[in-house]
Amino acid sequence: MMLIVLGNTEVSTIPGISVAGATPELTKLTPPADAEYLFYEKPKIIDVIPVTPEGHPTPAIITKAAKELADFPVIIVRGGTYLAPLVPHMHISDAVGRDFRKGKALPEAVEIIGRARIFGEQLGRLGLKEIVIGESTPGGTTTAQAVLWALGYDAKTSSASPDNPQSLKAQVIEEGFRRTGISRGDLANKPFIALEEFGDPMMASIIGISKGFGGEIVLAGGTQMLAVAALLKAMGEEMDRFMIATTKWVVNDRSSTFRETAKEVGIIFYSADLDFSRSKFKGLRDYERGYVKEGVGAGGATWLAVKKGFTAGEVAKKVDELYERLMEMGKG
Repeated sequence: MMLIVLGNTEVSTIPGISVAGATPELTKLTPPADAEYLFYEKPKIIDVIPVTPEGHPTPAIITKAAKELADFPVIIVRGGTYLAPLVPHMHISDAVGRDFRKGKALPEAVEIIGRARIFGEQLGRLGLKEIVIGESTPGGTTTAQAVLWALGYDAKTSSASPDNPQSLKAQVIEEGFRRTGISRGDLANKPFIALEEFGDPMMASIIGISKGFGGEIVLAGGTQMLAVAALLKAMGEEMDRFMIATTKWVVNDRSSTFRETAKEVGIIFYSADLDFSRSKFKGLRDYERGYVKEGVGAGGATWLAVKKGFTAGEVAKKVDELYERLMEMGKG
């Protein structure tokens, strides 16, 4: 089973921080639109699939391709978004993460974890031995980096742009640290405070689900899932029942510290060897140039498809087919 946890944070509306939407304001709609696209030909909440400012398609197209090939069940979880997706979903919270430069990012963290834990416990009662959890959270690499720094990791998170705005991320995070009066590593033994001060509702939801579910968990995502894993570890969870499933674009991203931080956290990872270099569409070929990279559980969905006997090449071919359908719909 695959879960996709939706989250919003005000951080995504800071100009230049996130390209998970055509404009900073549209990043508010990206999570529900991503979820809807997995089940429909296009989202309901907006008339087109989410794209970067340059027009590169959401990684939900990869998850949708793997889902259509391998036919695994997907449950949408509203961890905390501006708007609910127009598909059946599990509601945890509608609390949106705040701009941590101005105040606590997520004062509802403990409440969200408690609700999500109940959901995780119920999943465990279904007899599932393993679940895969992906996410859609614009601006989430900045909240992830803030949490990792607060916990003491010298980490750099990835970006959906080939020009990772690391200097802007650092500036925003340092402003948040000045507000709270902390330095890097000061919250190494205070993970709940790190989450409340700098996190987002996606993180809190996945932590709660993980604590409630007793089986193995695949965290389907990139550097954002490193922050989730680091928080879980700081909260006393053993990493031997967790792994991260991501894409080669995240692992090979020289502007981030994915490999180094994964080793420091102590979590193993799978890297989906997707290749769009021969795609008919520039929007997809540009993935090979560092655009988008990961999201909406793309790496984990590919991992599930591979487990069911499909190849990463077949997933990539299906992505091309889906994109062609979208182009035809656009002409209509």
